Amino acid sequence: MGQEAEVADMPHRFLVVLLVMLLMPLQALAQQVQGRVIGISDGDTFKLLAAGNQQIKVRLAEIDTPESKQPYGNKAKQELSSLIFGKTVTVTVVDTDRYGRSVGRVFINTLDVNAEMIRRGAAWVYRKYAKDQTLFQLETQAKQEKRGLWNLPDSERVPPWEWRHAKRGNTSTRTPNTTRNITLSQSGGGFICGEKRTCGQMASCAEAHFYLEQCGLSRLDGNHDGIPCARLCP
Repeated sequence: MGQEAEVADMPHRFLVVLLVMLLMPLQALAQQVQGRVIGISDGDTFKLLAAGNQQIKVRLAEIDTPESKQPYGNKAKQELSSLIFGKTVTVTVVDTDRYGRSVGRVFINTLDVNAEMIRRGAAWVYRKYAKDQTLFQLETQAKQEKRGLWNLPDSERVPPWEWRHAKRGNTSTRTPNTTRNITLSQSGGGFICGEKRTCGQMASCAEAHFYLEQCGLSRLDGNHDGIPCARLCP
């Protein structure tokens, strides 16, 4: 009886396996959005018109372009526009950010738009979120060949995440100096993003790691190995 029951149950098991196999491509497709680009907000954000006239705001993953008020900000927007405006693109969505934007890798056929922006020197690798190591290689090549923003004077070439952090800091200039200049929290000894900018200003390896990973101070990791301030973190 046991063998007969097992044999009788085989068609049911086969149907379950077949159903799972059929659903897997649908789940993969659910992570992708296709549509026509109808607007460019800046060098790393655009608006997509998808099926059903659905408008989706998309943020390019793993890269960061100069803000509009930064040097090369408008040029970065022009570069993205020249690549994708009015064209049909496929977005592989990896996340949704706090602004409700779909964050993803963008493709026109086989062209990786995120990587192309790096290759052209129109964007930085976003250290805090980057996972694709080939982007660092493309950035190094663009830097060596002085493409795009890498042709700017050093004084004008500031990573956008550092620029945004500095701008946020400037908004607190009305607060008393006793609070504005604090770089270490007095409650529990925890670190907070403050006004320190160099390894020489870091009090410990732990603080250097905090500024690199939480505050986006990429200059502390000059060789991009994930370890800041070699003197503090040998």
